[in-house]
Amino acid sequence: MASEDAAGADDPADLGDIQHRHWQSTYDANPSMYGEAPSAPAIRAVRIFAAVGARTILELGAGHGRDALHFARAGFTVHATDFSDAGLRQLHERADSEALEGLTTEIVDVRAPLPLPDESFDAVYAHMLLCMALSSEQIVALGREIHRVLRPGGIFFYTVRHTGDAHYGTGIDHGDDIFEHGGFAVHFFPRGLVDRLAEGWELRQVDDFEEGALPRRLWSVVQARR
Repeated sequence: MASEDAAGADDPADLGDIQHRHWQSTYDANPSMYGEAPSAPAIRAVRIFAAVGARTILELGAGHGRDALHFARAGFTVHATDFSDAGLRQLHERADSEALEGLTTEIVDVRAPLPLPDESFDAVYAHMLLCMALSSEQIVALGREIHRVLRPGGIFFYTVRHTGDAHYGTGIDHGDDIFEHGGFAVHFFPRGLVDRLAEGWELRQVDDFEEGALPRRLWSVVQARR
């Protein structure tokens, strides 16, 4: 593992591949690592999406699907994506057990262009996906792809750990504000990166909140395609 970490520090592409394998094994070993209940951001996102009349949601980084299932139960049509087929298998099993309709899944690596049509969703949701082991340039490129697949007026709701988090600046330093703890690499967002992602959008809200026992410090961001 030490040699892989060292390689990842020198090559962001290698780090992303290492993280892929790490998440696969983590989901296989811990099918309900985040619990069964939806996250607090997902509960809030339902209210925001409903208020603007959104019907179709793209979730990026769905994991084992606790938030995607919440959206489907609320009556939205959901396309849940992740780079871990292990997580998506667990999502399928739970959706089937509840006979939920309107929920589809797809394995997607967000380091590449999204394999989805232009203007095909009313809303995009990403809880901590953007603060994975992605470079700043990959994050900005993903922002352009999200803009492309959203319909005009569509809402992008995302959360990210930020540089006020207790883990920022500690652990294995991979550069570009990416630090690794316990095998998980996190890109901690400075405020400038949030503003950069909002260029060409209507930035509606940036809120600071805490999650977990550490606690993790995050921003939730709501922006709309003009």
